[in-house]
Amino acid sequence: MREAGSPVVLSLEQALSLPYGTLRFVHLGWRVIRIESTPVPGRTSNGDPNRYIGHPVAGEDRHSYYVAPNVGKEAITLNLKEEDGRRALLRMIEELEVDVFCTNTMPARHKELGIDYETLRSARKNLIWCSISAMGIDYPDVPGYDPVTQALCGFMDLTGEREGPPIQCGPPLTDLKSGDEVFAQVLLAMLERERTGRGKLIDVSLAHSAVSWLQTFTPLLDMGSSPAELRRNGNKHRQFIPVNAYPTTDGFIYIAIGSDAQWSRLIAQPMFEKLDQSRFRTNEGRRSAQDDLHAEIGELTSLHHTGNVAEALEDASIPHSRITPIEDVPGLPFVEQSALQTVAPDGRVIRLPPPAVPVSHLEAIDRTLPFPPGYGEHTDAVLTEAGFSADELESLRARGVIV
Repeated sequence: MREAGSPVVLSLEQALSLPYGTLRFVHLGWRVIRIESTPVPGRTSNGDPNRYIGHPVAGEDRHSYYVAPNVGKEAITLNLKEEDGRRALLRMIEELEVDVFCTNTMPARHKELGIDYETLRSARKNLIWCSISAMGIDYPDVPGYDPVTQALCGFMDLTGEREGPPIQCGPPLTDLKSGDEVFAQVLLAMLERERTGRGKLIDVSLAHSAVSWLQTFTPLLDMGSSPAELRRNGNKHRQFIPVNAYPTTDGFIYIAIGSDAQWSRLIAQPMFEKLDQSRFRTNEGRRSAQDDLHAEIGELTSLHHTGNVAEALEDASIPHSRITPIEDVPGLPFVEQSALQTVAPDGRVIRLPPPAVPVSHLEAIDRTLPFPPGYGEHTDAVLTEAGFSADELESLRARGVIV
């Protein structure tokens, strides 16, 4: 899949946020080499902790949670606590003509590991350097995970039932948003480098990425909305009424009315004509009476099969959807058309999500990406490519710099 002459990304990565970000480079046909630490005395698992999360898929070091974000990559080990490991890293950056270095190591450790921007750009002046951390390099000692960031940045105050406890979002949104920012900011830096010839330091934080998404919340506080108006609201939209999940005889259906014109089309349907009331004719009127309105819609939809409600909504051109079970999502037609896959060593085909935006060169292949690498699988091959001799590799391995 990798194209000749494609950019080279060297990434000291683990967990999800950065592996997902560099996965998007894999989708573009770039070369991504992930660096993992050598074994730590007293620790039972080696390298990326996510290797050991979920069901075992390929041996002890490739469990299910690790697979999807790491397809199509290479993996090496390197002990950056040792001077020889830090020298080897600089040598790889120079000899492999690395375009981008990424890390999601805590910023407080950047200098001691020799992975800070100034150190690495000494090996390649136009290097693009990118870090993901909890709160950015100005907060070097702050650790962080997605749900903690959701708690800190208000996401949990916005998610759940009105009278219920705070709840984290289902997908790890702040991890994935930060990975997307790595992708976007690196592409911008590559474009800038084409014009200026200079590299760039990119500082991505989970917290800043998360707060940047509060476009329809925090600004409203300065424009007349109370905090109570913005807080947890279940499946209901806070501004557009009615937007909610409603019961049917065989489940639920989600209906989203985004304008008075859509409302007029809805109540023109025989199934919903009972809702043709003067108090419901404008969005503000519907908001004032929203408890009554939600209850009345639920009474109507609960009399019908989901398919029948969907048919009426489709006739009225109203946005709607049944609540798709997660096991049915891979079978959605638009997903099947662009989904990727990988093949486990035992022959199992594993379905992968499609790229966020279809990538043209993927149309020419079978959309099968190489299975994620084992721990240290490509160490010898990559270092040999970087000019290390067999004797040097043997010496580095004997001293615990590589495994």
